[in-house]
Amino acid sequence: MNKKYNFWTTSPIFDAQTRAELALLDPVRDAAEIEDRFYRDLEFGTGGLRGVMGAGTNRMNKYTVGKATRGLGKYLLDTFGAKACRTRGVVVGYDTRNNSRDFADVTASVLSGMGIRVRVHSDARPTPQLSFSVKYFGAVAGVVITASHNSKEYNGYKVYDEFGCQLVPDKAERVIAYVNGVEDYGEIDFDGDSSLINTVDVTDEFVNAVLKQSRYSDTAAKTNLHVVYTPLHGTGNVPVSTALTRDGFTNVAKVASQSIPDGDFPTVQSPNPEDRRALLMGIAQAEETDADIVLGTDPDCDRVGAAVKTGDGYKLLTGNQTGALLMDFILSHTDMDVYSRPAVVKTVVTSELGAEIAKKHGITVFSTLTGFKYIGEKITQFEEAKQTGNEARDYDFLFGYEESYGYLAGTHARDKDAAVASVLICEMAAEAKAAGKTLCDKMDELYREYGFYLDALDSFTLKGVDGAERIKSMMKSLRSGEPPFEDTKAVTDYSAPVPAEPGFGELPTSDVLKYTLEGGSWIAIRPSGTEPKIKIYYSIRDEDRAAAEQKLKNIRGTVKKTLGLE
Repeated sequence: MNKKYNFWTTSPIFDAQTRAELALLDPVRDAAEIEDRFYRDLEFGTGGLRGVMGAGTNRMNKYTVGKATRGLGKYLLDTFGAKACRTRGVVVGYDTRNNSRDFADVTASVLSGMGIRVRVHSDARPTPQLSFSVKYFGAVAGVVITASHNSKEYNGYKVYDEFGCQLVPDKAERVIAYVNGVEDYGEIDFDGDSSLINTVDVTDEFVNAVLKQSRYSDTAAKTNLHVVYTPLHGTGNVPVSTALTRDGFTNVAKVASQSIPDGDFPTVQSPNPEDRRALLMGIAQAEETDADIVLGTDPDCDRVGAAVKTGDGYKLLTGNQTGALLMDFILSHTDMDVYSRPAVVKTVVTSELGAEIAKKHGITVFSTLTGFKYIGEKITQFEEAKQTGNEARDYDFLFGYEESYGYLAGTHARDKDAAVASVLICEMAAEAKAAGKTLCDKMDELYREYGFYLDALDSFTLKGVDGAERIKSMMKSLRSGEPPFEDTKAVTDYSAPVPAEPGFGELPTSDVLKYTLEGGSWIAIRPSGTEPKIKIYYSIRDEDRAAAEQKLKNIRGTVKKTLGLE
């Protein structure tokens, strides 16, 4: 540990700013901090890089980004060849986080120095726009610098394949091998070739693609919907505002102070629209102006949260509720006759309510592992099947979503897209208002038809080496013991191969345990792939809210006791 610390502090390979930052740490007083910065290399996993920013091997900085990019560049050159890399190139995007533009420039410089053409977004733009851009330019890959909804200390590095889909495990593992093969920071060319770098802006083209998914055309109803929107200091401001305006929503008010790009996210504790506290300023503005709905998108604008005006104040819809509402809205406003085999895709930790709605419409439902990249992969598989005549995989993608506030209608992107979701949420809210209802009223209608579903998520942060070991121990203990729930019907361990839908082989393995209970409730437990957390997902199905809430309370107590998290 100290050897790495000393090397980073003294070697001329690292710039003066890096060496100075580390020199401020005292080997005795700050031993724990030094250990955390250097106890491992920041792992380039299936989700790319994500970590706290700062100097050290276990931090997001110029050198860890440069190492990842050097490995990626080698992979691309070996996979596609020098000619394709120089002509088709790589698209690089970034969000509004601190250092995001700097890390994007590092990425562009390192790739161009390897003879790879680079197109960099001219301004901070949504992650789904990066996905769109890869396909739009026919690039061999894409990179976006973002840590999504994490707190301000974090940043990240996501890689997208030539289809605009974040790398799935088989591709990621090949890239990881190349990244791990970069052992000498001195071999990284940070100067690059400026002649191979240019800036691009495809915001208009992206918005055009988003608006192709519009499902509701009542101009008067759209004008009558009063919306408050906050981009939470992130990238959604321009594309979401533009898309809503062009779709006919003329009564959209933005939260002014949160419309300013700022990587410190000064007005929120965390820029996560899953957390009601992130929308408090928007809700306060909505209360003052009697708005119908509040929308909030996270910093890279791939997730969106919605709070709906009710008689009891503004209610934040859960990701599962919004997904179910969107499922019902899209399927009810789509001409199914134009599709031969329509399909929707959700994840294994997403409520079954949306799936039940789809099945009633006669739509095939696919379930993937957690991570929108697997939904994106399904789109690619469907399209490849059409080209190759593989009837077993030939489906038409309509909609995909996950419980963590990520949704995608259409195939303009291969990632969750808060811009298209914002448009569709406002359209269904406008339709509901025109009928004298709110989205909460529509949700109650779905419950009456399909049964009551109560969904919840608990996340426990366990930092450092000890925390990582504790999480591993929890998962090991669960796998070796009896199910902690008395009415367990089935246990699915995704760390072993699990059959996918017919024609699609097996799901990739993942560190997830799912307990299905009698009556349709389930609990899923998994470590986070991007944060030092263990996550517990609950989906409770019962006859009414009171019964479901009591069942959830009991199950939560069992989980906490079993995992020692009381």
